[in-house]
Amino acid sequence: MNWQAHIDRNPAVIGGKPKLKGTRLGVGLILERLGDGWTVEQLLEAYPQITTEQIQACQSYAMDRLEENAIG
Repeated sequence: MNWQAHIDRNPAVIGGKPKLKGTRLGVGLILERLGDGWTVEQLLEAYPQITTEQIQACQSYAMDRLEENAIG
């Protein structure tokens, strides 16, 4: 998954934290909801402006960050 196509950072939006492109929804919010047991369907219903692919991009982003921290 090429998460870079779906996630960016903007210092003027949500404090520069990673977010879904074209939204003000942070990657952390999506991952938190998944961690709380929300399903993809529940996320799509609650945030109709996002896609399944964007949710998957959040998970890929998190995995890349974990791997970076394990290596470095």
